[in-house]
Amino acid sequence: MGILIDVKNLKKYFEIRRSLLSKPTYVRAVEDVTFQIPEGSIYAIVGESGSGKSTLGRTILRLIEPTSGTIIYNGQEITRLDNKRMIEYRRQMQIVQQDPYNSLHPRKLVKEIIGEGLKIHFKMRPDEIYLRIKEILEMVGLREEHMFRYPHEFSGGQRQRIAIARALVLRPKFLVLDEPTSALDVSVQARVLALLKELRERFSLTYMFITHNLAVVDYMATQVAVMYLGKIMELGSKDDIFQRAAHPYTLALLDCVPSVGTGRKIRSVPRGEIPNPAKPPSGCVFHTRCPKAQKICQEKEPEFYELSPGHFCKCHFCK
Repeated sequence: MGILIDVKNLKKYFEIRRSLLSKPTYVRAVEDVTFQIPEGSIYAIVGESGSGKSTLGRTILRLIEPTSGTIIYNGQEITRLDNKRMIEYRRQMQIVQQDPYNSLHPRKLVKEIIGEGLKIHFKMRPDEIYLRIKEILEMVGLREEHMFRYPHEFSGGQRQRIAIARALVLRPKFLVLDEPTSALDVSVQARVLALLKELRERFSLTYMFITHNLAVVDYMATQVAVMYLGKIMELGSKDDIFQRAAHPYTLALLDCVPSVGTGRKIRSVPRGEIPNPAKPPSGCVFHTRCPKAQKICQEKEPEFYELSPGHFCKCHFCK
């Protein structure tokens, strides 16, 4: 199994100013991130809100431009390609947004929403576009008649199916799923997740699955990276993270997951709030909330330690 996405030392800073004459400060949304996504995998990015997960996904797709670092897609570096040369890769890399209510144009018919990408990337006749839209709608569990309706005529789950169809109609290889079920009811979530698994098998897709829901990660993922304040704190296979987690932040996230029907209570919650990304803590960025923090954590940033093949942890005390 080859590497489809190879990210090296990726950074994304957002400049903020109090006024035109003030000195700029920078929000370090993604800070020196390095990881690889194997072809055919479901690579989950997990963490609290504000940890930089969505920014990372959008930066990899170059929907927002990286500050520095390297993005390699299928052996080709795409970090500095101009818009004309990026068109080929945009067709192969698509995204499903978190909010199905705002991600679809409210004044366009479903056939126009789904067919827009076909008009941009392929020279297809109108009848060919129609057949392709009909085919992809049926694959996501909708009917031909639905292409003549507007987004407001659908439920949340149906809208997300339309968003999935819009992404898949171009037949991409790589899909960023940005919390695709967080705005849906639990029963609808289960059906959409099952659909995503089925579509992955059918089209041989690779997923980058962004979520804060570890129960969804357990169901979907093959590999997991845990993000905090723009940095990856631990990464490995799903079994590494769920059975052999080493970083205090990962352990705290796992302890926060409630279990239905077992009577098990939430054991611990990370203390305090996630710090301001414009003024991150010195040393280890998690030390202000870590129960194991010592003086070295405030003074020195930890390195990535390989605990076992493919399982890495960024903590002074996980060696």
